[in-house]
Amino acid sequence: MSENFVGNHACGEVPASQITTIVIVDDNAMFASLLSAALNSAPDLRCVGTASTSAEGISVTAALKPDIVIMDIQMSGQDGLVATSQIREAAPDTVVVVVSAHHDAAWVARAAQAGAAAFVAKNGMLKEMTDVLRRVRSGENLLDPPRAARPSLAASPKREPVPALDAQPRGATRVPGNSRHTGRGLTRALRSKLHAAMS
Repeated sequence: MSENFVGNHACGEVPASQITTIVIVDDNAMFASLLSAALNSAPDLRCVGTASTSAEGISVTAALKPDIVIMDIQMSGQDGLVATSQIREAAPDTVVVVVSAHHDAAWVARAAQAGAAAFVAKNGMLKEMTDVLRRVRSGENLLDPPRAARPSLAASPKREPVPALDAQPRGATRVPGNSRHTGRGLTRALRSKLHAAMS
């Protein structure tokens, strides 16, 4: 029986079994839309759904059982880390990658304790985001729960910066830079990529 293939106008075709399915949970509709389109331009990544609230994200994940959920930490007062924990219970085979403008160690500790596999800052480069997605899909956990669970980290939410991805592969994942909760940095990068693809 021949294997199904998924086509991509820019990147060729890959076997359907090698496609990583993704759900994006973020209340910033522009960010979610741009990220979805950018991921779909990669040959091995496919956004199969989006949600704008934690509850919606849990429901969509339970229904679609994606390989990865990209979860915003804070959505209009909602706690994406609580949703992360609930998603890990409802769909244990789904990996959660947390995205946020928060870079400090206490948030990374909470993400690890909630069951997230990686923590990515919203203001970084798209390539680092896709690299992280591929790494966690292959089974890597880029957060270190034993370290993240230390009381000293959890007690100081505004201090120690998250180490860079290349500096500590098994530790907290951070895309360098600085931005607000809106994720303007990555949004700009996504816009640039999509503009180049359509030119």
